[in-house]
Amino acid sequence: MIVQHRHVYSWGIVLFVVLVGLAQTLWAESIGKERVFPAQVPYEAPPKGQDLSAESVPQNTKPLTSEETQRAEALLPLLEGQQEFWAMGEFVHLGEPSVPVLVKGLTMPGPRIRYNVIETVSMLKAASAVPALVSAAKEPNEIPRVREHALRVAVRLDAAKAVEAIEVMVKDQNSSIRKAAAFEARYVREKTVIPILIGVIADEERFVALSAVQSLWILTRHETEFHDWETSTTQDRQEWTTEWVEWWNSQKDSFEIPNHKQPARVR
Repeated sequence: MIVQHRHVYSWGIVLFVVLVGLAQTLWAESIGKERVFPAQVPYEAPPKGQDLSAESVPQNTKPLTSEETQRAEALLPLLEGQQEFWAMGEFVHLGEPSVPVLVKGLTMPGPRIRYNVIETVSMLKAASAVPALVSAAKEPNEIPRVREHALRVAVRLDAAKAVEAIEVMVKDQNSSIRKAAAFEARYVREKTVIPILIGVIADEERFVALSAVQSLWILTRHETEFHDWETSTTQDRQEWTTEWVEWWNSQKDSFEIPNHKQPARVR
């Protein structure tokens, strides 16, 4: 029994010594080091006005060299296929001076090439290509998807020059072409487009006529009598055309397109 008490007493002494030594070590370390406390760093927003351009490589503005012209011509067939996006990017890098070569693609076989030519012109924002786009939009043998895209891009680059295409397209046999022309006309802030749209009100397809009259409301802000366009017949629309013709004849000399983008009311 005495031996057991001595054994427990000895282990108690050892534990006490270990604890005292550990305390001295921690105390010594705290003297030689600064204590570190975690703290939240305030968020500082980046300075304004330092946004970088989306284009990492600026467009070329100088006339193409003979080598660059040859390169652009070699890119045209690549506007269709696995490398089409790369080819479009190369044209964007060559810049608007490449437009004379680029628009040659509008007469190449393969609608995908022709569509991508128009898309590339849009990326370039090349107003110099609008005459070629207008010609493509007017081409009766072109597929509707390409014609509609050509008109859409032409309107956004130089709306005044697109009136010629709208005038042709609203008379097309394809109703989707007529509707596209009637719709895009609302973005053409030219008086010459008003009588063109009035002529479309009597279109045999109701959705074409409705697009035309909506464009007229947006461009003119003219408050007409209420008509049920959704259920209208061709005869109804012919009668309503007369109302618009009479209004236009009385207004066309002094009329100015108001600075509004939306119709005054929903009909």
